Amino acid sequence: MSSTLDLIRAEIVADPANAWACEAGYEPLYAAASGARIVLVGQAPGRKAQESGKPWNDASGVRLRSWLGVTDEQFYDPDLFAILPMDFYYPGKGVSGDLPPRPGVAERWHPRILAELPHRRLTVLVGGYAQKYYLGGRARKTLTETVRAYQDYLPDMVPLVHPSPLNFRWQAKNPWFEEDVVPALRTAVAAALGPA
Repeated sequence: MSSTLDLIRAEIVADPANAWACEAGYEPLYAAASGARIVLVGQAPGRKAQESGKPWNDASGVRLRSWLGVTDEQFYDPDLFAILPMDFYYPGKGVSGDLPPRPGVAERWHPRILAELPHRRLTVLVGGYAQKYYLGGRARKTLTETVRAYQDYLPDMVPLVHPSPLNFRWQAKNPWFEEDVVPALRTAVAAALGPA
């Protein structure tokens, strides 16, 4: 007998809105198991990740795991991390980078998936799309202001800038991120993964 999470995945695959992805041979790129302690919400898989069938399988993922202070084995263990992007498929290339996540995907599927994750202790919000959706009116005017106010969202959530190598200018302008946010993130992650 399939679990509810398996049934939800099957519904996502069968959703007519995702027919184009099925035709391309893509699987929905997320991971979730009922034991997950941390929910990591990103924007949408990149092309490389989608083609490999493994989320965060690129330079951004390497940097993200470094910020989190976890190994690849921990990160890809769905009983530790639920990886839940705002769109489950690579949305394609736009004029200045990847297209944004399709509207409505998170609204439709995230609540159902999260309802099956009773052990989650921490939600990490990577990038503006995840922050706007999950923080709503609690988000600041800009992503930088939201990330800088990270203490306001602890202990349940941590907002992060996207770990893309293309964000090197942002990180150079905002040294407080590596000095303050990353250590706080690692502490929150370690607590979430530790004993209850």
